[in-house]
Amino acid sequence: MKTGSLAVPQSAASIGPHAAAAAIVQLSDAESAGADAAEDHGQAALLRARAFAEPLLAGQMLDTGEEALPHADGVSAILQGIGAAPAMRAAAYLVYAGDYLQRPEEMVAKAFGESYASLVVHTRKLVQIQRAAREAQADHEQHAHQTERVRKMLLAFSRDLRVVLLRLASRLQTLRWYASSKQPCPAALALETQQVFAPLANRLGIWQVKWELEDLAFRFLQPALYKQVAQQLAQTRVERERSVQQVRQHLADALAAVGITAEVQGRPKHLYSIWKKMQGKSLSIEKVFDARALRVIVADVPACYAALSRVHECFRAVPGEYDDYIAKPKANGYQSLHTVVLCDDGRPVEVQIRTAAMHEHAEHGVAAHWAYKEAGAKGYAGVSAAGDFEERVAEARKAVLRQLLAWERDYAGQSPESSTSPAFDDRIYVFTPQATVIELPAGATPIDFAYSLHTDLGHRCRGARVDGAMVPLNTPLANGQTVEVIAAKEGGPSLDWLNSELGYLKAHRSRSKVRAWFNAQAMSVTIARGRELVEKALQREGRTALKLDDLAAQLGFKGAEALFEVVGKDEYSLRHIENLLRPVEPPTPEADNIPLKRARGAEGGVLVVGVESLLTQLARCCRPAPPDAIGGYVTRGKGVAIHRANCTNFRHMAAQQPDRVIAVAWGETPKNREAAYPVDVLVEAADRPGLLRDISEVFSKDKLNVIGVHTQTVRDVTGGTAFMTFTIEVSDANRLAAMLRLVAQVPGVRRTRRR
Repeated sequence: MKTGSLAVPQSAASIGPHAAAAAIVQLSDAESAGADAAEDHGQAALLRARAFAEPLLAGQMLDTGEEALPHADGVSAILQGIGAAPAMRAAAYLVYAGDYLQRPEEMVAKAFGESYASLVVHTRKLVQIQRAAREAQADHEQHAHQTERVRKMLLAFSRDLRVVLLRLASRLQTLRWYASSKQPCPAALALETQQVFAPLANRLGIWQVKWELEDLAFRFLQPALYKQVAQQLAQTRVERERSVQQVRQHLADALAAVGITAEVQGRPKHLYSIWKKMQGKSLSIEKVFDARALRVIVADVPACYAALSRVHECFRAVPGEYDDYIAKPKANGYQSLHTVVLCDDGRPVEVQIRTAAMHEHAEHGVAAHWAYKEAGAKGYAGVSAAGDFEERVAEARKAVLRQLLAWERDYAGQSPESSTSPAFDDRIYVFTPQATVIELPAGATPIDFAYSLHTDLGHRCRGARVDGAMVPLNTPLANGQTVEVIAAKEGGPSLDWLNSELGYLKAHRSRSKVRAWFNAQAMSVTIARGRELVEKALQREGRTALKLDDLAAQLGFKGAEALFEVVGKDEYSLRHIENLLRPVEPPTPEADNIPLKRARGAEGGVLVVGVESLLTQLARCCRPAPPDAIGGYVTRGKGVAIHRANCTNFRHMAAQQPDRVIAVAWGETPKNREAAYPVDVLVEAADRPGLLRDISEVFSKDKLNVIGVHTQTVRDVTGGTAFMTFTIEVSDANRLAAMLRLVAQVPGVRRTRRR
């Protein structure tokens, strides 16, 4: 038996609401001709697809127990019944055949095109998500994972309605098979149909399929009640049909008498809806209005109200049982006039009055037509539509997503954890002007939207329109909105965007992109400064003809920019360049042969191996302080320079002249005084008034003495970046970590580190 097949249907329905119905209007003559060509092409694709799938599916069994090929035939027939194009029906065979191909996407793409291949892949992935979601329903602890899977289903639905149609038709075919074969239907499958498929079908307007799904799920979940309701209806069927026929003929004659052209027909009875009304209102089956119902179909909206007036003239209306869904359509786009009147025998009958277009929408929705016409627009049937068709398709897709989001909220409300868990509140779904669905974190702004499309677009974002209206860039977006970004030709982000109090950015990705831009800008400033310092050093040495890349290579760097970077950060002394261009004399033998015996501590609190009372000085490039690991370097005439062991300059000098390196260690500080060591702290921050004062207050509160400050501000179109160097005195370098964390909390500070 084939496991993981597509008959484990598990999704929800698809069809757009009234806004979608309004969007998908009749095509022009040129468009109609294109649609005819698309249908001919689709019919050929249908025949080819079935021939392609037949040898793969023949004899194969789905995990429901169904035969694969008859199941695919049934899905195709259901799609035909709701008005899907032949090209759409062809996709049904290819999706099922994909389970038996080694590389389904590649093979289907070669044989039928990329659109079909994409549909195969997305549908098979959705089946896996659906199965996992159904299995998670049995495990209370996995609810969070389940809601995430449902969210993924939502995106899959809204991006390609063909996926929804296939999943819906597959589920309906599976339930039909269980009913006809008398096989027991798994309770989880029936429950999922009742809780997920049917509600979403209702939301999206496929009532014809919604009723059948509800009735079949009712039959499998509550067989005794189903049988009881069915028997009660059967017992009164003859009398009910006779009375309904009399009322139907009476109403048809009454409408014709006043010149209203109308089709009056009996309305199908749906067991599940009748049972729900019996339960909800504690009614007997004789008192359920739906048990006796008529439908009146007229030409236009004025005729609907004219027919309603005539109905109320001929029959006595039941108070409180009138609904005008034409003036105020349901959320899913349903339109009709509903009234309940009393017949001559005193029994109630429900009358629904609607136009032919409203009836078509009520029965099928617009998904099948959407998928059919989108086929021509997108080209998988080989035809492109003209005019403003794409705009109408975009409006249909938006309407569909709004209904999906409404269903999502309903679904979350059914969850046992809905009162304590945010469920779906952490994400929103918005549109580009081309109706592409974009997923964002809840509270996201137009700037987050821009960065989700492209990093450069986010950098250049200067304004936004939401649903056609200009809004501030820190406006939180909501589900279903259409967002248009207004961008400059060039430029970068603003420093204000990083201020969390202003609310410009919600997404972590957007914030990272903005920080990266400013880091790159700061790096370019650092490199420019380093280049300037290196070029001045070459001028002093009279070596301006020397190539900078060659100089960097001789100093051990990969390129000139790497040299400029460390020089610009004051991490690499220009003395190395001078020593390279002007070699120093070799040290005297006395300096080279330092005795290896322990000496007493020098004034700086440093012990030097081998030489007593040797002059020592703390290197300015790295400013060591206890308990840093340190090393000594014998200088010319200035004693031993004490560096941190990881100092870039020290490592470079040690590599160039290892014989000048001498072992040193920290000595004990005299008890009658506290040693103070100067340390440089580098701060990068958004420039603002009071920044220097705020940072200085941090040092003051920590009782650290500031003995030097150097600041430099780099201006740009977004404001300015301040690069600050503080020289402070500490007795122990271990205090720096806590102090740097405090400085980092000052508003506007981006980075802090010890040099």
